[in-house]
Amino acid sequence: MNTRVRTTLVAATAVALSAALAGPALAAAPARGGGAHDATRRAAEAVVKQGVPGVTLTARQGHATWSTTAGVGDLRTGAPRSAADRYRVGSITKTFVSTVLLQLEAEGRLSLDDTVDTWLPGVVRGHGHDGRAITVRQLLNHTSGVFNYTADEAFGRRYFRKDGFFEHRYDRVSPADLLAIAMSHKPDFAPGTSWKYSNTNYLLAAMVIEKVTGRPYAAEIRDRVIAPLHLTATSVPGTRVTVPRPSSRAYSKLADTATGPTYDVTTLNPAIAYGSGEMISDSADLDRFYSALLGGRLLPPHQLKEMKTTVRTGGAPGIRYGLGLMDRTLSCGGHPVHVWGHDGGIHGSVSDAVTTADGRHSLALNLNGDWTGDTEPVIEAEFCGD
Repeated sequence: MNTRVRTTLVAATAVALSAALAGPALAAAPARGGGAHDATRRAAEAVVKQGVPGVTLTARQGHATWSTTAGVGDLRTGAPRSAADRYRVGSITKTFVSTVLLQLEAEGRLSLDDTVDTWLPGVVRGHGHDGRAITVRQLLNHTSGVFNYTADEAFGRRYFRKDGFFEHRYDRVSPADLLAIAMSHKPDFAPGTSWKYSNTNYLLAAMVIEKVTGRPYAAEIRDRVIAPLHLTATSVPGTRVTVPRPSSRAYSKLADTATGPTYDVTTLNPAIAYGSGEMISDSADLDRFYSALLGGRLLPPHQLKEMKTTVRTGGAPGIRYGLGLMDRTLSCGGHPVHVWGHDGGIHGSVSDAVTTADGRHSLALNLNGDWTGDTEPVIEAEFCGD
């Protein structure tokens, strides 16, 4: 497992992202857009040498963009990854959800200090959970204590282990089904007393959006973020089981180890992730989104400041969590650099997207295997190298 906080849907169910696999080094595709990113390209190639099938990434600095790929997008045919690949972005979805809620706050339609019960009366109850004591803000920064439904043992067997996955990959599940799993457990702690990543927080956050607006949370993301920014590769798929082309295949071990057979897990019903991680995008769109967000194009200054107000995670040093946004301190040879963004994982797909505080320099990348590979050296190379 990576040394940093792994805040992905897959990791929450204990799917191992552990030791590097032995395998042949695969050639990287030629980089597009300039020659000043050699360290980033080498870091991407190194991830493939760890055993990941392939990597795709795009960096944006000002008006200039640069892309490279390494490895393969299809283990059966040997087809390479594409810089235009669309992929499941997992928990990066959380930043989109948080952005919409903060826009609603700016419009005076809710307060981050509203209790969850204000909008979802009686919904958060059971085994000590109480929505009357939890605020919307605590959902967004993971200080609510609400149990993470993807950490439920039976859920993990059903959706993240080989036998269960192939039987249930197309199951139709509702937010109420997922919430019932969380409510069958005790809270992790009293609201506001600690921090723990919970996908249930963003299941509830999406439900709050729907209650406030009377519309599907996906429609609000589309109309408020995707359409205004012209994110043509970005979607909230709902129950659609395929990934739009161009795209690569996604692979998993569907086990707690990094050894054993590799399975194609590209098609699945992403409704099991809902507001915590169901979205699809590509690297260029993610760069554009985070650049616009940190550059002040999506939120007024007060709401952006709230989003960037962080709490300690208790995990890897140098990582703090805001409202659907992570603040990472990169070492950069003793000259620390802060980048803002989020990572995300779902079956066969590990993604990362970060940008500088002014939104001018961004990087987004995806690995199409979920059992090995560390994105942190690629990020360090881009923002600290060359």
